[in-house]
Amino acid sequence: MSSLSRRSFVKSFGASFAMFAGMGLVACGGSDNATNDDSSASSGAGYRTLEDIQADGKVIIGVFSDKAPFGYVDDAGTYQGYDVEFANRLVQDLGTEVEWVATDPANRVPFLESNKVDIILANFTVTEERAEKVDFSLPYMKVQLGVVSPDSALVKSVDDLKDKKLIVVKGTTAETFFEAEYPDIELQKYDQYADAYNALLDGRGDAFSTDNTEVLAWAKENPGFTVGIDALGNEDTIAAAVAKGNDSLLNFIDNEIEALADEEFFHKDYEKTLAPVYGTDVDADTLVVEGGKI
Repeated sequence: MSSLSRRSFVKSFGASFAMFAGMGLVACGGSDNATNDDSSASSGAGYRTLEDIQADGKVIIGVFSDKAPFGYVDDAGTYQGYDVEFANRLVQDLGTEVEWVATDPANRVPFLESNKVDIILANFTVTEERAEKVDFSLPYMKVQLGVVSPDSALVKSVDDLKDKKLIVVKGTTAETFFEAEYPDIELQKYDQYADAYNALLDGRGDAFSTDNTEVLAWAKENPGFTVGIDALGNEDTIAAAVAKGNDSLLNFIDNEIEALADEEFFHKDYEKTLAPVYGTDVDADTLVVEGGKI
């Protein structure tokens, strides 16, 4: 699987885009069926530029609703998680309101291509294939693949997956990786993370592979399951994404990531959203990226 750990594919730009001040109200809900049809895009490409978004007073952001601790909806109906914390900071500095759109892995690229959302912040791993269709920001997290399985039949290596069913979610790097590198392994595919984990819980599959950050968190919440493989494939990066060619919005996000390094924003984000889950088992520096610098 070919991946990009750095933003070599993103067009460099000269003068930094001026930061926009002002505090805006942040909506805590939002429609999962939102579109931006009521906002004209001056770009002519269908997407909304930074100027369009600020003129409208609302930014539309695609996030996960079922992938704790990165993006999920709590008991009060509020979006929470590591990605959502960053999204809220972007909204604050944009000076707009936010409309959340729940996405799943397979919809992340289509949602940007169809201009259903302005930004995707959904644990989005940067790959060359995806970068041909969307533009990625500077990274804010590092990640590899992991595999979780029942303690009673623990999968400790890829060889242990022979003659077993491996659960994956459609549109994830796990699906791409195993199809390319281990085509003989039988994959059991689901559209939603919740469905994939339920399949593991009830024994329809023997193991589940997705980002190691996710399976490590899930295993700590589910006794009887262990991440037997915690680092598989290349070390990849997680980044925000915008529609291809939306340079003004991409530059704004990149400038934010660089500026937030001064306050160690993503380490604080980690302490708030991920540390309560991982405890002392994970070193934040192995996951967190500040200032977009690996």
